[in-house]
Amino acid sequence: MGHEPLLLPLAEPVHHVEEARRALLTTQGTVAVTSAEAIRALSLLGSDLTPHLGRRLFAVGKATAKEAADLGFSNIAISEGGGTELAAMIASHPSGLNDGALLYLAGFPRAAGFEAGLAERHVPFLTVECYRMQDIIPDDVTLRWLFADARANAVLLYSHETARRFFSLSFVGRNMELFAETRFLCLSEAVAGAVPETLQSHVDIADMPNEDRLLALLIPA
Repeated sequence: MGHEPLLLPLAEPVHHVEEARRALLTTQGTVAVTSAEAIRALSLLGSDLTPHLGRRLFAVGKATAKEAADLGFSNIAISEGGGTELAAMIASHPSGLNDGALLYLAGFPRAAGFEAGLAERHVPFLTVECYRMQDIIPDDVTLRWLFADARANAVLLYSHETARRFFSLSFVGRNMELFAETRFLCLSEAVAGAVPETLQSHVDIADMPNEDRLLALLIPA
């Protein structure tokens, strides 16, 4: 698209492989994931994952589904929305839950929409946290280069938690003037809610919560 991507990781995963192993061994039937990171945690199981690759897998988004398919899952259903849409999709396929409660392989922290949607629709589920995201605090030199020297003109925000982490950085709080002309492109309204009120006029929200629609915001109107 002609843009130069500048990377600023604000978190890194810690995988709980044994929790994932126990969850798969003690359940049967349908599995749900709302993040590709859950699939990466499963990849660490090696050959122990093989007996479970035929299980029905519900996934949020094409990227997560592709990682699951690359790992060997063969029965994948994809929701193009977020967690709320995935919950509605699962509820509309009750035959896929004949083998007991849905196993939700989740991370921490996470949005509440998926679990709330399942509960609202009376879909039985078991949540097992197979990874946890821990903060990365970038140094001020890196942040000054990105926002004062390179002058990044747009920030892509994929989750509420990422936006919260970004705006809680002390450098950002001390140098709000650097963002006077910065656009904050958000995957959803929930993500946009973490942007400070003083910068809400700089926010654009994807019309669907997927990366293609987020990147489309970079195209001039």
